[in-house]
Amino acid sequence: MTATAAEQNDLAPGGAHARRWLILGVICLAQLTVLLDNTVLNVAIPSLTADLHASTADVQWMINAYALVQSGLVLTAGSSTDRYGRKKMLVAGLALFGVGSLAAGLAQSSGQLIAARAGMGVGGALLMTTTLAVVVQIFDDAERVKAIGIWSTVSSLGFAAGPLIGGVMLDHFWWGAIFLVNIPVAVVGLVAVVRLVPESRDPRGERPDLVGAVLSTLGMTAVVYAIISGPEHGWGSAQVLLTAFAGVAVLTGFVLWELHVPHPMLDMHFFRNQRFTGAVAGAILVAFGMTGSLFLLTQHLQFVLGYEPLEAGLRTAPLALTVVALNLTGLGARLVVKLGTPAVIAAGMSLLAAGLAAIALLGGRDYGGMLLGLLIMGAGVALAMPAMANAIMSAIPPEKAGVGAGVNGTLAEFGNGLGVAVLGAVLNSRFAALVPGAVGAASLPAALAAADGPAERERITDAFASGLETSQLVGALAVLAGGLLAGALLRRAERTQAD
Repeated sequence: MTATAAEQNDLAPGGAHARRWLILGVICLAQLTVLLDNTVLNVAIPSLTADLHASTADVQWMINAYALVQSGLVLTAGSSTDRYGRKKMLVAGLALFGVGSLAAGLAQSSGQLIAARAGMGVGGALLMTTTLAVVVQIFDDAERVKAIGIWSTVSSLGFAAGPLIGGVMLDHFWWGAIFLVNIPVAVVGLVAVVRLVPESRDPRGERPDLVGAVLSTLGMTAVVYAIISGPEHGWGSAQVLLTAFAGVAVLTGFVLWELHVPHPMLDMHFFRNQRFTGAVAGAILVAFGMTGSLFLLTQHLQFVLGYEPLEAGLRTAPLALTVVALNLTGLGARLVVKLGTPAVIAAGMSLLAAGLAAIALLGGRDYGGMLLGLLIMGAGVALAMPAMANAIMSAIPPEKAGVGAGVNGTLAEFGNGLGVAVLGAVLNSRFAALVPGAVGAASLPAALAAADGPAERERITDAFASGLETSQLVGALAVLAGGLLAGALLRRAERTQAD
């Protein structure tokens, strides 16, 4: 890390920044805004359809343009923050996000809104990677786990609060307000970053890896697009399979290029580090379990238990609220110091698996059982996520903090998509097997409408609930196996390091 003489004066004993907690607050505000925009638009779909005369395809691109661009650029953004300066990229990300929000709020057509959302995605990719990289730079080893825990808390809060905040805004204002509210946050963030955040970069000043940047962006974009379009076009369709194959092929080319180029944007030798590999495996499977489970739960609450969309959203909130409450107490950070990272990650993922199993076995017809499972899942996520993020970042040299944050963000996106795809496929297969002629979860309302009498409707609903139970149990087994694997790899890495 490099710092100016003035910034050196802000360093507290041990290398931590004297105003680190204030800086963390600014960073978390920017992070929260970025994450809210991943989900806030979902509740505005009826308004957008009416005001902009948007087709179904238009609405899908309005939602997906942001996630697609953000996911595709996250590795490149992380590398850029290391090479060109984390403060500079944080300022650039806030500026792009603010300008994109203004353009989105004032859009007069579907095309304008899609373009604005893509611009916001560029800013979001820079912010997601830079915020975590800055946290690593300004906190010493003793406080870093607690700081990353707070950063993870904001991530969980943003994930859950988007639809609720969007619904409140739409009750009082027109749809553009959900974007314009970002502008004062971006302005405050810009001023605070310029005044408070120290500059840091990779001191070796390596030249840019342009080929690697292009390959990672194209490969990630193709893979994420295949995941996003899978539910609409079918996972076995030519469009999804060809896009996924192209993405994997390009990412394979990216790996081969990075292994041979003198100055890679992502040093593939990181994956030889068992601490890094263990944390990577755990991070993917935590995202797999949490996102896949919420994807299934929202359907369960609406299709099986009969709740309206907002009611269903409120009933999934205990998961995020448990994560927030436990992380704010610093429980995970204290346990890492007391028990060690491997034990905390294994315990957290075991709790997450137990929560998924509880939802499957106890929450089929009763929200009480589901609530118990959500609370247990929240406790597991609160323990596992900060410990894994810290393990990933601590396994990478400090000058590569931006790349580490990019890897962390990439893993989260990959795990999210994998959870929805795999658990959704299990649900669809089980439902189709129990109700011949049905073609997956999306056909449930049509199957119910065509049912001949109450007994037939109950049989169809029971089949859907059985599919949900099976998919949740598959998720629980995957997360439990991942927790044991991650814990074993991390424990072995610690023993090797001690020897």
